[in-house]
Amino acid sequence: MSIPVLSVRVQYEHDVVAARQRTRQLAEALGFDAQQQTRLATAVSEIARNAFNYAGGGRVEFSLEGNTAPQLFSVRVIDTGPGIPHLDQILSGRYRSGTGMGLGIIGAQRLMDRFCIEAATGKGTSVFLGKLLPRRAGFVTAADLPHLFERIEKQKPRDILDEFREQNQELLRTLDELRRRQEELISLNRELEDTNRGVVALYAELDEKADHLRRADEVKSRFLSNMSHEFRTPLNSILALSRLLLDRADGDLTSEQEVQVGFIRQSAESLSELVNDLLDLAKVEAGKIDVHPAEFDISSLFGALRGMLRPLLVSSKLNLVFEQPEGIPPLYTDEGKVSQILRNFISNALKYTEVGEVRVCADYSETESVVRFRVSDTGIGIAPEDQEAIFEEFKQIEHSLQRKIKGTGLGLPLSRRLAHLLGGRVGVESQPGVGSTFTLGIPLVYRKIEPSPPAPAPSSAESAQRATVLLVEDHYETRLIYEKYLRSSPWQIASARSVREAENVFRRTIPVAIILDIALEGEDTWDLLARLKSNPATARIPVIVVTSVEDEPKSLALGADAYFPKPISGQKLREALDRLTHRGHTVLLADDEEISRYLLRQAFRHSDIRFVEAASGRAALQVARAEKPDLIVMDLAMPEMTGFAAIDALRSDNDLKDIPVIVATSGALSAEDDNRLSGRVLGVLAKSKLSSGDGVSALAAMLAPVGLADLVEHRAGIGT
Repeated sequence: MSIPVLSVRVQYEHDVVAARQRTRQLAEALGFDAQQQTRLATAVSEIARNAFNYAGGGRVEFSLEGNTAPQLFSVRVIDTGPGIPHLDQILSGRYRSGTGMGLGIIGAQRLMDRFCIEAATGKGTSVFLGKLLPRRAGFVTAADLPHLFERIEKQKPRDILDEFREQNQELLRTLDELRRRQEELISLNRELEDTNRGVVALYAELDEKADHLRRADEVKSRFLSNMSHEFRTPLNSILALSRLLLDRADGDLTSEQEVQVGFIRQSAESLSELVNDLLDLAKVEAGKIDVHPAEFDISSLFGALRGMLRPLLVSSKLNLVFEQPEGIPPLYTDEGKVSQILRNFISNALKYTEVGEVRVCADYSETESVVRFRVSDTGIGIAPEDQEAIFEEFKQIEHSLQRKIKGTGLGLPLSRRLAHLLGGRVGVESQPGVGSTFTLGIPLVYRKIEPSPPAPAPSSAESAQRATVLLVEDHYETRLIYEKYLRSSPWQIASARSVREAENVFRRTIPVAIILDIALEGEDTWDLLARLKSNPATARIPVIVVTSVEDEPKSLALGADAYFPKPISGQKLREALDRLTHRGHTVLLADDEEISRYLLRQAFRHSDIRFVEAASGRAALQVARAEKPDLIVMDLAMPEMTGFAAIDALRSDNDLKDIPVIVATSGALSAEDDNRLSGRVLGVLAKSKLSSGDGVSALAAMLAPVGLADLVEHRAGIGT
């Protein structure tokens, strides 16, 4: 969505100052800070001055782009002047001019998130400048514009002298800021020099101690995980023997002996619970817990938990409620570990809830492919400052109920570790005196947790020849789908689940293209897209936005080369990558006969040729405008529009008139036809000779004047 805001005409020199003033006023009203206001005003005034000096004037159009926050504050400076010569050299910083032309363009480009120029000789220039609104600005609609203008009109108007005075003050503030930062830098360098030796020594000592602690932790984890039998055997014996005594298997007990044996059994049960939790934690840390995934229904899981935990209800004032899950497909994960986590949640809820209910439910997010379990209670609740502490080992919150309830303080830490092992996470929402809700979110289908793969290193001839495409996507199943799409293709995927991981990939390799999801878990990638397209080192890398965020205008305004809503098909993705990453020659074959197009493809030998095809003259023109091919091979007798008419249209189009054309025909040409084609095509090739060495040699001879002779192979024959 694009919202026009304001337009300023640049006809006289003072209009340049007016454009600068309007830019600063709008930027202030939209929530930009003082530094960003100055950046925007400076960039717009530089481009507006160029329009006045080199084109005799123009107009400045302000608008807001995007359907979601943060929107893009866009400024377009348009003129109808002679265009900008040497534009590529100017944008690359290689152009040198005695008048300083181009310096303003480069400076403005560095100040913006998005900057692009469209210029054609004799057709004028259009310069686009874009800056993302600050997050605090919120979303601005067309209905907000009157309030925006009202704020602007309240500002005192300035004349040219006031504006110059303001610019001088901005310059002085900038110089003062630079001086202050330089002094801070000098001071910081001195401090760094003084502490560098000590830091190096400290690092060496820390590395030694960290290595010692790591070895000690590994020994502890191995000891506990390997001592499972030795710990549990005597405890099980004590429990079994105490049960025999309490059951009077070998005779009656006195009342005092029964009390004593009861205490022995209670102590053994508490110690057994503590040992079991400790051993499970140790085994998780040591990587010795195996996950045994299997398919199961949540209804059967809830049924088992209901029968297992109802005996813990000791008060008629407390209810345990299991909501019947609906519309949730079967889970494929470790049922025992999911049950263990939920048992910890439910037993804690029952312990700390005296009146009310404990409710267990589950729901399914199809977009994330995640099942979320919730255990809610009406118990004592947990203060916000303690909600993270309860997941620490042996940590228990002080409360009057705590003195009545025995616990190890290991249940919740173990639940968090087990959830992570299953690829999920646990969380809590709570309010003291109201109750708590513990959540468990796990993938519908278990996958072994592995670190995000680095950019693939060429380990074989095949992988070395495949170009790397960076995929910024946090959804595992989607990444898997894209990898299948690009299997046996010229591209291989390097995945990143967050902006930070994407930046790490860039430190190791430069991809040929980027597939970008806008909405990641806990963050969006608008800023990443803006940085990629404003940085000269990455601006030319094609970015394909594939997302569920419906904001194509903002994606394209920030520089995305293509936009697709999720889900995207494999064919569309490969076509987009082929179109955007192709760096070789493109040849358009325009012929309504499929066999002829096939024979023409066989005449070209170069592996870096991309063929695009059209079956009519009208379609050939559409493809030529979209693809700008390096060569067109065209038949004359085609439906809708003949080859003659298509060639006439090509030569009258300024953007297409220089594309070389070869005519491939099966009929004999008259003298009138020869005259009509003379000087307009490279030559005429008889289709009957396409499969012979003479035909290939003739094709190479036609291509030699335009430097494309190496696209065909000189040989005696094809397919003989």
